[in-house]
Amino acid sequence: MAVWNYLESLLPQLVLIAFALVLPALDYLFKDKRVLALVALVPLVSLVVLLVGWLFLDAWTVSTSMLDLIEVNAFSGLFMLVFLFVGIVVVLGSPEFIRADRNQGEYYSLILLAIVGMTVVAESTDLIALFVGLEIAGISSFALSGFRKSEKRSAEAATKYFIIGGFSSALTLFAITLIYGIAGTTRIAGIEPMLAGNPAGIDAEPILTLASVLLMAGLGFKIAMVPFHMWAPDVYEGAPTPISGLLAAASKKMGFAALFKIFLIGMILTKTDWEVAIAALAIITMTVGNLVAVSQTSIKRMLAYSSIAQAGYILIALPVGTQYALAGGLFHILTHAFMKSGAFMVVAAMGAVAIGERLEDFKGLNKRSPILALTMTLFLLSLAGIPPLAGFASKFVLFSSAVSASLDPGPSWLIWLAVAGVLNSALSLYYYARVIKYMYMDKGLETTVKVPPILTVAILFAVVMVVGIGIFPDPFVEACRTAAEAFAGLPSGWP
Repeated sequence: MAVWNYLESLLPQLVLIAFALVLPALDYLFKDKRVLALVALVPLVSLVVLLVGWLFLDAWTVSTSMLDLIEVNAFSGLFMLVFLFVGIVVVLGSPEFIRADRNQGEYYSLILLAIVGMTVVAESTDLIALFVGLEIAGISSFALSGFRKSEKRSAEAATKYFIIGGFSSALTLFAITLIYGIAGTTRIAGIEPMLAGNPAGIDAEPILTLASVLLMAGLGFKIAMVPFHMWAPDVYEGAPTPISGLLAAASKKMGFAALFKIFLIGMILTKTDWEVAIAALAIITMTVGNLVAVSQTSIKRMLAYSSIAQAGYILIALPVGTQYALAGGLFHILTHAFMKSGAFMVVAAMGAVAIGERLEDFKGLNKRSPILALTMTLFLLSLAGIPPLAGFASKFVLFSSAVSASLDPGPSWLIWLAVAGVLNSALSLYYYARVIKYMYMDKGLETTVKVPPILTVAILFAVVMVVGIGIFPDPFVEACRTAAEAFAGLPSGWP
């Protein structure tokens, strides 16, 4: 029975690893490489069905605590669902984009292994397990970024990502050693009680401050938070477009899972020391991301800076620090996963038919491919927070949590986080609307764009979720609320 509990707690990872090991062998057996994508979809879709049945339909129950290092609960389940959804979109969007590339079996294996690392971070209850998950996802992402080794841009992206990722890991690991040194434990939930008791009998405040700074820097690289964001545009531009979608829509969310766990559980005792700094970084991040996105001429770089701005919005949940704010952050993570991955799949569809990635290449797209123009419009409007799309619903919950906390129980200055979020959303509408103008009002090439069917499925899946969540947000808000309540000790903050 004990063995089964261990296996059950690691079931998602074991399934994904098994398929990741099989895929390189299948690469030699099938001439039609699209079969590899179908095989990679099997574990992703199967696990999504299990998680949806658990989180939304109450079709079965899952034991919540099974190992000392990881824990399966509503919080980790929601993050795993996000990672798996993005994985499905990315795998569907890959076959036509990489049809001329070699080593496609390894490509899909690395995607599955990256998701393995992300799920480990989502489930981790220990800093060591969390770090291992970060590294599994990071190493797989480095390789995927440089998948097209013959392209200088892809090799440059992988090199930058590897160097920055290594530096990020070093900072994070050093912070973990400092926390262990003063708390005597690496269990995330055990850090606060140990710090409160001060068993070492030392002045822990300077060490905790240093650890907080190192964690904000190390994990700030993972989520592309200003000023640790400069790698993101170059990597997103150089990586294969489906992988850019994976990094923006899933890998960054893994960083938020780590941030939420460490700061809202392990270091909640020192919240007054770091909340102002993170609030300032949130406003700076969303503002810099939106301002720089205005001047971009590459659609991938524009989406990269847009993703940086979205990270600033999600950071609002940390200084607010209530269950309502955490639910808002989780809700925006969920909606952003579909918005951003869908937008990158539209760009991948353009690349699959040998159309460029500059903004000018989108001119007249409505006449060449009405479905691409319409879906891209919906993704961009949702990113800007226009109702009745998913981005509006999630931003409403997230920003209103700051307003609610400024009244009770938090400080009054928290309302400025909501004001900054609304103003930045209005600013972002400018560069999103510019792309829409190009697609519908400007003249471009007259050639018809034929979107590959499998890419169409990926894009339509994402757009259905964006529209569906926007029109029927209640089940998703409730799932995020349940996930937020899995965090012990946070005030509810529900309006």
